[in-house]
Amino acid sequence: MAEIAVIKTGGKQYVVSPGKKIKIEKLAAEEGSNVEFPEVLLLENGKGVEVGAPLVKGAKVIGKVLKQGKGKKVVIFKYKPKKREKTKKGHRQSFTEVQITSIESA
Repeated sequence: MAEIAVIKTGGKQYVVSPGKKIKIEKLAAEEGSNVEFPEVLLLENGKGVEVGAPLVKGAKVIGKVLKQGKGKKVVIFKYKPKKREKTKKGHRQSFTEVQITSIESA
């Protein structure tokens, strides 16, 4: 049975397992370096399920930074009829792509 963990980073929660690639909020880490996620909310392995209150003690998830990038452009368009008022903005969210290498428990 595969190991599964739920981690919290960037204000969001992600379900991860070894070998999985995830795109998360931008981290201050170099490409190719390892990152550690100490905030593990749930841990499931062959022995059973550990649910943290709020975190699982001694558990951490380790991943490798694959790349830093920006997502697709999102267009924000505001329009007020009969007022000749319109604004158009664009936004590209920064992200970090991480491949999960291992899940460690206490």
